[in-house]
Amino acid sequence: MTDYGPLLARIAARAAEDDPTLPLDERPAPLRAEDIAAVERELGFPLHPLLAAVYGGFANGGFGPDYQLLSLVSGPTDEQAVDVYRANRTDGAGTEWAWPEGVLPILSWGCGMYACVDCRTDEGMVLLFEPNPGVPELAWYVDAPSLESWFDGYVNRTGWWDRLEDGDEPDMPPWPEFRTRAAR
Repeated sequence: MTDYGPLLARIAARAAEDDPTLPLDERPAPLRAEDIAAVERELGFPLHPLLAAVYGGFANGGFGPDYQLLSLVSGPTDEQAVDVYRANRTDGAGTEWAWPEGVLPILSWGCGMYACVDCRTDEGMVLLFEPNPGVPELAWYVDAPSLESWFDGYVNRTGWWDRLEDGDEPDMPPWPEFRTRAAR
């Protein structure tokens, strides 16, 4: 098992920098292990271990880049990750917009765009869902090869969202598994 303690401490430090007026003990409480287990049963797949560590060891959303991480279940954000996942799986079922199984949205970028964790991969690949071009094959991109590298981008201010503010357009490759995974 991986020790995510050092990364969680770095995430906590960055979250404190983002909102110094909100003490860490007033952030959304982490979820209990039994709450995470219940979510996993409901979803039908386990969360990536780092994602479970973040929600269980730091906070139930309400921190992170731009619009901040969604709450996994009821919490401080307007949307909850489980509800968004379930709605997208249901709304797209049987269409070319079918939401891939095991791809959990964790952050809304607005305009229908989401950062999502592929919980079916060992690395927890982070995908960007960007439906605005209107073509399913052009809606899924590889945002980061792993959830750990995505959080490193947040902590170190090197994520594409930070570079975008400097005028550097992100160059993300399309997600090559979209067709095979969306068909499930």
